[in-house]
Amino acid sequence: GYGQYCPIARGAEVFATRWTPIIVRNLLIGCATFGEILDGAPGLPRTLLSERLRELEAVGVLRRVPNPRRRGWRYELTAAGQELAPVCDALGAWGERWLELAPEHVDPYVVVWGLAQTLRQRPDLLPGRRVTVLFDIAEQRLATRRLWLVASPREPEVCVSHPGWDEDLVVTTDAAWLAGWRLGRWDIGAGLRTDRVRVDGRVGLVRNLQRWGEVGRTFGGG
Repeated sequence: GYGQYCPIARGAEVFATRWTPIIVRNLLIGCATFGEILDGAPGLPRTLLSERLRELEAVGVLRRVPNPRRRGWRYELTAAGQELAPVCDALGAWGERWLELAPEHVDPYVVVWGLAQTLRQRPDLLPGRRVTVLFDIAEQRLATRRLWLVASPREPEVCVSHPGWDEDLVVTTDAAWLAGWRLGRWDIGAGLRTDRVRVDGRVGLVRNLQRWGEVGRTFGGG
């Protein structure tokens, strides 16, 4: 610790450790299990996530409860944890205003994962049936350039291999445009006009995609 009475120093001892803001962000947007938190934090070692969860529980930011669906635990933010939401909002607003969006920031998996979390929290945006959207990222350097968003009325999910259903929409673009779209910097129409994006599928579903891009940009698009 910093050994200071200052509340900024004391708060930073909890919130400003590596990966903690990402873990708190994921909990705020609806992740509840160890696996869900980990899915939204590519690169976070499992052992470090376990350590951070224990630390946050010890200081009263979250609590563990038995998972009624399967073995293991669910993690819930306490009142103290919920009050970190405006901290995350402010940090995201500052980052969007003052920091450039660099190539290392535009992992398309995280972008599509964030979209899935938005749809999980906003079931009113989901179609009445399962819709499968393929995001084809036209950059060979990416380890994963094809991602499928399965927008099911039950629970949206992201797949890195073919989910077994035909695609209803195919979105072809680059990683930088995809990230900028989720940040609200541009929309589908502008992308189509400038050839930054191509969308193949029924017009009605393209409208759905446009609506998805207009909501849920809290915490930088997550």
